[in-house]
Amino acid sequence: MSSYCDSAPGHPLHGPYHDREYGFPLTDEAGLFERLCLEIFQAGLSWEIVLRKRPTTVAAFDGFDVDAVAAYGEAETARLLADPGIIRNRRKVTAIIENARRVQALRESHGGLAAWVAAHHRRDKMEWVKLFRQTFVFTGGEIVGEFLMSIGYLPGAHGEDCPTFARIAALAPPWMDGAPSSQK
Repeated sequence: MSSYCDSAPGHPLHGPYHDREYGFPLTDEAGLFERLCLEIFQAGLSWEIVLRKRPTTVAAFDGFDVDAVAAYGEAETARLLADPGIIRNRRKVTAIIENARRVQALRESHGGLAAWVAAHHRRDKMEWVKLFRQTFVFTGGEIVGEFLMSIGYLPGAHGEDCPTFARIAALAPPWMDGAPSSQK
């Protein structure tokens, strides 16, 4: 089992995320955008901090509604940077707002974020990272890798002997359908 599979079960924050979200296929636009944003917030911090602040972060960012976040201006940015309930990092906050605008553009080019990810399936991790860097801001290798593992596009979220692995496998996540094995 991976170390997360060893430590997360039973933990008040990590347990529910590990058991019900991490690695499960996800296609809802707000859900995908939230997950990408949470990974951006996590950069340089612990995942526990992100999970602890998740409810207030979701509220502060209007449920990660892409259109609402894309419309944020200076007043909303100032409001967010003053909010102790979120991770207050200007680069991260402005990246999230910009990325909402880029998700809107993906609706025109691909039909949305879920369709864009699906259209680029079967890439290895390095190809994904290059694509994300061309498409979004503040998306390095760790952010991209964790985001894609968390939504079922890269393997490695759970060890094969983790009970959650079997539940995810039954849902046939995209990484299980013949994607390159070098994606870890």
